[in-house]
Amino acid sequence: MEQLEIFPLQSPCIGVCEVNNKGYCKGCLRNRDERFNWLTMTPTQQQEVMRLCRNRKARVDAARRKAQEGTDAEQPDQPGWDF
Repeated sequence: MEQLEIFPLQSPCIGVCEVNNKGYCKGCLRNRDERFNWLTMTPTQQQEVMRLCRNRKARVDAARRKAQEGTDAEQPDQPGWDF
């Protein structure tokens, strides 16, 4: 049985609306079907999309941190000092 929502879920759209090479919006991280069908989804389906978006964001953030760690390791703490 579906749990009823008191308030409708707001769209996760943040107005960026640009698609990456995998087909996900760079702003809200929804795929094409999730974006186009948002208004016709049940609250349960919308909650599932929100959960998927949170998971996608966590993966994107982890990849960015990993990439940043790699660039930090390549740069010396005191550039220009030759010991």
